[in-house]
Amino acid sequence: MSLLVKICGLRNAADVSAAITAGADAVGFVFAESVRRVTPGEARDATAGVGQDVRRVAVMRHPGNEEWLAVLETFAPDVLQTDIDDFDSLDVPDDIECWPVIREAHPALDKPLPDTFLYEGRNSGLGQTVDWERAALIAARGNMILAGGLSAANVADAVQTVNPRGVDVSSAVESAPGQKDPDLIHSFIIAARAAENHA
Repeated sequence: MSLLVKICGLRNAADVSAAITAGADAVGFVFAESVRRVTPGEARDATAGVGQDVRRVAVMRHPGNEEWLAVLETFAPDVLQTDIDDFDSLDVPDDIECWPVIREAHPALDKPLPDTFLYEGRNSGLGQTVDWERAALIAARGNMILAGGLSAANVADAVQTVNPRGVDVSSAVESAPGQKDPDLIHSFIIAARAAENHA
C-alpha cells in the first residue's frame, strides 16, 4: 500500500492545483480557528473538478453538529478529520471517511485504536514534532497518518522511523502563514515518495 500524502490548510483552487500536480493523495481544508480557515463555499469552489482519486478532507476541531452538517451540505467532503472525542456528538453519514485525531498522551492511546487515525502533537498548527520512536509503536497498531512538524527536510526520516500509513503537512509548505508555496509542496512530496521507495 503506497504512502498517503495529505497537504493541509489549502485555501483556493491554485493551492489545490499545486498539491494535486505535485502528487498529493488528499487535500485538507481547515474549518477551525486558524489563519488557514476557509468557508464551506470556498472549499467547495477550490475543489471543483477534483477527481475521485484525491480525498477532500474537512479539518475541524470540536465542531457542533450544526457546524459540521453545514460543512457537509455545502462542501460535501470525502473525509471528516477532527478530534477522536468529537465523533461521539456528530452525525456522520456512512459514506464519509472518518480520520479521528489522536494527540500525544491522549487516553485513547491506551485503548484499541480506530482503523485509520491521524496522530500529532498536543496542539494543532504549531509545527510540533511528535516523539517518532513512540509513534512507531503506535503506528504498528493501525493506519496512522503522521502529522506535526513534518517538512521536506525531515519527512524521509519520519517515514523510515515511524512507518506510517500516511503523512500530513501544512505550515512547512508555506512561504508565509496561510500562503502555500508550490515549490515547497513539490519538494515535500518528492522527499516523502523517495523515503517510501527506500523503506
